[in-house]
Amino acid sequence: MSVNRGAGILAIILGLIFIVFPIFSAELVSIIVGLSLLFFGISAIFMGGNLRKTYTTYSTIAIIIGLISVILGFIFVFYIDALSFLIGIQCYIVGFIMIIFGLGGLISKMTKLSSFSSILVLLMGILLIALGIFSFNNPIYIAMIIGIVLIIEGVMLFLDDE
Repeated sequence: MSVNRGAGILAIILGLIFIVFPIFSAELVSIIVGLSLLFFGISAIFMGGNLRKTYTTYSTIAIIIGLISVILGFIFVFYIDALSFLIGIQCYIVGFIMIIFGLGGLISKMTKLSSFSSILVLLMGILLIALGIFSFNNPIYIAMIIGIVLIIEGVMLFLDDE
């Protein structure tokens, strides 16, 4: 099994876990967001490294976004007590990261499958920012959106195996 397929399967499994199991506390939301950003960042760094020779613009964007995601992931896991207002901020941060990642994929003009995946990630980022307001009362939205994005990226990685 190739690295892309393995990463795709892992992303799909993680996405399903985030969707199936509800969030029970604001502190757990921060840990889940941090871990998902951490896994997303690591995945983006590896993907950017693999595409370094063919798609330099996209690979650079992916590596930078990956590094930012890893740093924010560690911050959300270890240093932020997720109070209600911080959950909304987390939605905005993760939403902006998804929008930039989606736009980077569209700018690079890779395959049709990755362009479709980039459009979906971009739309999910916009949706996540819109749901940031609602997360002040119900923080489950952020885990659900991240789960959907992980499934989208996982399917793209699984199907785009060369």
